[in-house]
Amino acid sequence: MLNKGLRDEESIRIENTLKTLHALVFVPKFWNAEDTSLIDEQLKSFGLSLERTIEIPEEELIILLQRCHLDWNQQEQFADILVSLSQEKQFDFLGKSLAIYQYIQQESKVFSFGINNKIALLKFK
Repeated sequence: MLNKGLRDEESIRIENTLKTLHALVFVPKFWNAEDTSLIDEQLKSFGLSLERTIEIPEEELIILLQRCHLDWNQQEQFADILVSLSQEKQFDFLGKSLAIYQYIQQESKVFSFGINNKIALLKFK
């Protein structure tokens, strides 16, 4: 278990990584090697790459996010990033995003209308 100081540092590191990923995902329209390598570089902090994210089963991805100490909000942000990556049809992470949202909704013990809406939208895609 991490002490409070280390948890805060870890949380700040995770938040910075997620912010950078969000910025990278919303900018590129044409995915080239440079774009994907920048995303891979950020995913490394979670023990992932785009290729590994494609291959990893949903359950293992959720376990990996927990091991990386992502809280519920950070897991939701990660799922949002996966949805954004899927928008251009280059990648299909919608199933993984749906699994993460459903996991958060079920395990966090707090009902979220926002996550519930995201689940409903993904089920209709």
